Amino acid sequence: MRIAESTTTTLNHVAQAAGVSPATVSRFLNGTAKVSDDKRRTIERVIEELNYKPNRLAQSLKMGSTRTIGVLTQSLESGYFNRAMVGIEDAVKASGYALLIMSGHWHADEEAERVELLIARRVDGVAILTGNMSDSQILDFSRRVPIVAFGRKVAGERVLSFGLDNYRGACEAVEFLVEQGHRRIAMITGPADHEDARARLAGYCDTLAKHKIEVERGLIVPGDFQESGGLLAVNQLLASNQRFTAIFAGNDLTAYGARLALYRRSIRVPDDISIVGFDDLHSSMYTTPPLTTVRQPLYEVGNNIGRMMLGMLGHEQPLSDMPALSLIVRESVRRI
Repeated sequence: MRIAESTTTTLNHVAQAAGVSPATVSRFLNGTAKVSDDKRRTIERVIEELNYKPNRLAQSLKMGSTRTIGVLTQSLESGYFNRAMVGIEDAVKASGYALLIMSGHWHADEEAERVELLIARRVDGVAILTGNMSDSQILDFSRRVPIVAFGRKVAGERVLSFGLDNYRGACEAVEFLVEQGHRRIAMITGPADHEDARARLAGYCDTLAKHKIEVERGLIVPGDFQESGGLLAVNQLLASNQRFTAIFAGNDLTAYGARLALYRRSIRVPDDISIVGFDDLHSSMYTTPPLTTVRQPLYEVGNNIGRMMLGMLGHEQPLSDMPALSLIVRESVRRI
């Protein structure tokens, strides 16, 4: 059959050229029924000859699925979230699902608004990468769409959640500083309402107490998990005339800002002040000096999020092994 160039090739054209019914072509494309090898080969040949492009959206809607998964991240600029999203994408791409990504910027109201938008676009499920929405909000959304949430513990019929041991990671970081002879260790925290930040602060305090080192409130400075927060926190520490030999930064971005503040005061790292971060972003191995930090297995986190979501959507997807947090020792800490 010859199709005029100005005519859009339709499923009916394919069926007519292949000598089968439109229903047979539809079942072949959707994988909802078996067709004989002869018919399959004929349909495939005609599709190639006519350069037929199925309307995947129409097919998905007809089957009650858009083959899309919504992802709520917090910042599209962050290397932390980007690495996790690569893991999600790799987990789902072979299944034919596409990702629809939105950011909430750590504002609970904005996060909820973004999830509403994702649901309005008829995504099949929503993956939530941390954030400040309440557990009750997530449970409410899970009644409308399956949800996988990272960085919290929420129990519900259509929600799966998991996190990493931020407390243990902080303990390991501070333990390492103590082993290197540091006793006056400052900490730049994350946002006070952030569960990961609270766990890291608790790990810092408990590890110092374990070694009978007084927890000095003047050495604990609030941050916001951003570079600017680390810079301002170090300026505050130096202005207070507090003595310290090391800084445990709430995350790597905070450590970058802290490093800049020290550089501007001609304070050398690690000769004068040692720094440990948390996350092990890709850029941390290229800072000056390369940053000692706690590695979070962010790609594996994202990969498991994707596999968990596929499992909730009816696809058999075994979870990959999730590595534990680990301290990556580089050159930003000096023994004293």
